[in-house]
Amino acid sequence: MKDSLLKFLEQKSAARSMGKAVESWVVAIFNLVITASFSYMEFITCEEGQFPFFHLGCLSVGSLVIVSLKRRYDKIYISEAIGAFALFAILLSLFTAPVTEALLNFIQ
Repeated sequence: MKDSLLKFLEQKSAARSMGKAVESWVVAIFNLVITASFSYMEFITCEEGQFPFFHLGCLSVGSLVIVSLKRRYDKIYISEAIGAFALFAILLSLFTAPVTEALLNFIQ
């Protein structure tokens, strides 16, 4: 009886850690896709020598932070992590040169 209970708890723990890893991979893949699309759009819209490497670095570091938080804390849902990174990417893209130029042209 004791052995079967220990086996059950070990299996449950293994299943929980596997689910946690899968959730972290989903968040990491989403972050990678958003970062790649940000890089592509900035490459297309920026002039030569004006690529915002600082913004790309901030986006990459933000991605690593969110994935590590998701991996460490079980209470963070996938939707919350993805939503937080999406909002962070939108906020970061607002301060790039093409977006500020477009906003200035829209205001004038």
